[in-house]
Amino acid sequence: MINVTLIIVIIAFFVIAGAFVSVQQGTIAVVTIFGKYSRLLRPGLNFRVPFIELIYKRISIQNRSVELEFQAITNDQANVHFKAMLLFAVVDQMEETIKSVAFKFVDERNFMQALIRTVEGSIRSFVATKRQSEILSLRKEIIDDVKLHLDTTLETWGYHLIDLQLNDISFDQEVTKSMAKVVASQNLLAAAENEGQALLITKTKAAEAEGNSIKIAATAEREAAQLRGQGVALFREEVAKGMSMAAEEMKQANLDTNVILFSMWTEAIKNFAELGKGNVIFLDGSSDGMQKTMSQIMGLMEMNKKQ
Repeated sequence: MINVTLIIVIIAFFVIAGAFVSVQQGTIAVVTIFGKYSRLLRPGLNFRVPFIELIYKRISIQNRSVELEFQAITNDQANVHFKAMLLFAVVDQMEETIKSVAFKFVDERNFMQALIRTVEGSIRSFVATKRQSEILSLRKEIIDDVKLHLDTTLETWGYHLIDLQLNDISFDQEVTKSMAKVVASQNLLAAAENEGQALLITKTKAAEAEGNSIKIAATAEREAAQLRGQGVALFREEVAKGMSMAAEEMKQANLDTNVILFSMWTEAIKNFAELGKGNVIFLDGSSDGMQKTMSQIMGLMEMNKKQ
């Protein structure tokens, strides 16, 4: 009797202990009866029918992340290597959503495999339409395109996409080297063009400065020549006035005006002798030569008077 009672007590203990189940915070337990869905158990201490109701799966409603590494091929046949981080979670805690999450896939491994392949397929299909030179500048466009296609698919599984980050985008070593050469050549071309433009501007400015200098010098020379001409004209005018006045006074004194010409002749010879610096001037010093020269001077004076 004691052994039977002990067995009954032990059985009762396990039955009562099995009737209560604890569900951790952040998870929801899915209960089935003989393999058929029955109900959900929320976080905390819950009661169930022992040996009849079984916990089929515990669903996490917390945010989950997964890291991906894969490669894609661009439109111009270049391999692109991606490293991505995917953040997702259950859409909500509604019963239909939890049922979809619990029964859509056989197990967690199959779900993760489908999720990863879906993300990789979306990125590969986008990259296949672009050239390798465009990929690095299209990081945001790639993420937006993947989110657009992935959100719809995940919702049918009971999940939603929180964030997708492309942490690294790289190319094969040969492609990277060729891209570096292209960038270097483009930089050299830009530098040569800038240097050519600078040289052209320098030469243009120098030519403009030289032209302006020549223009200014020509203007100054013209003005100087004009002033010299005006000075000579004024000098001649004053000389003519002086000689005319001297000639009139000599006529009134009954003196020969040729004395003026003789005085100018001798004064000129004197200046040649005093101020000459090595230059040789030949003059006819005979009386006939002086007479001839004085006749020429008188002719010039008569011409000036007529003018």
